[in-house]
Amino acid sequence: MSKYLIIGGVAGGMSCAARLRRLSEDAKVIVFERGEFVSFANCGLPYYIGGKITEKSALVLQTPESFKSRFNIDVRVLSEVLSIDPAAKKIKVRDIYVGKEYEETYDKLILSPGAAPVKPDIPGIEHPAIFSLRNIPDTLRIKNFIDTKKPSTAIVVGGGYIGLEMAENLAEAGIHTTVVEALPQVLNVVDPEIAAMVNIVLKNNKVNLKTGVGGVLSFDDNNGGVKILLTNGQDVKADMVILSIGVSPETGLAKAAGLKTNRGIIVDEYLRT
Repeated sequence: MSKYLIIGGVAGGMSCAARLRRLSEDAKVIVFERGEFVSFANCGLPYYIGGKITEKSALVLQTPESFKSRFNIDVRVLSEVLSIDPAAKKIKVRDIYVGKEYEETYDKLILSPGAAPVKPDIPGIEHPAIFSLRNIPDTLRIKNFIDTKKPSTAIVVGGGYIGLEMAENLAEAGIHTTVVEALPQVLNVVDPEIAAMVNIVLKNNKVNLKTGVGGVLSFDDNNGGVKILLTNGQDVKADMVILSIGVSPETGLAKAAGLKTNRGIIVDEYLRT
């Protein structure tokens, strides 16, 4: 009976776990997830903030208990993998809930650590009214800020997919929203003609748009809100800020284990390290 360990319990890791069970009824499969939730609806997070999704429970597709009962898969949340020993085929894990560390051996190890929002070293970026969105705890922090602080204005830094979804939902929540994009257009992965159509939709929904403004030089407090100084000399102010300027693959574990990396983990045609 083969023993598989999976590091990362969101879309990639949990899909892999389910597929392993379909391929083998006897395999032992253990998933380690650093956070509190697994298999959640990433794409739904902005829509919970905007109120289109009203129940938090709707964001969670599966739980450790449901995976155990349905697939006989051992899912361990609040379990941070600290290190990998490829030669000995074992990992070191910290149980965040109880604070203890232990080791787990494996026959095969699957890495699905995902990526973290880019958070550049810009003065003032730790301001309490500045947020990024990656997971359910991030979502709840943003929603709580909106519900308790009642911001009337917001700035979304970055005009990619997540940035525009956040702008849509902040506007839906009644917040006057401005999207600030360093490049000449939003959604730089599409042709300018399509981006122009997106601009029209944004303006029709009362979302302000500032493109081609360059990067952010600093974030400064503005009576509890945030003032953003841009490289083109302009400044913009709002009660809250959402950073949506891309993600960076989480390769720390792989690098420490001696695996080859560049922007991500280098693999062969079979996705093996």
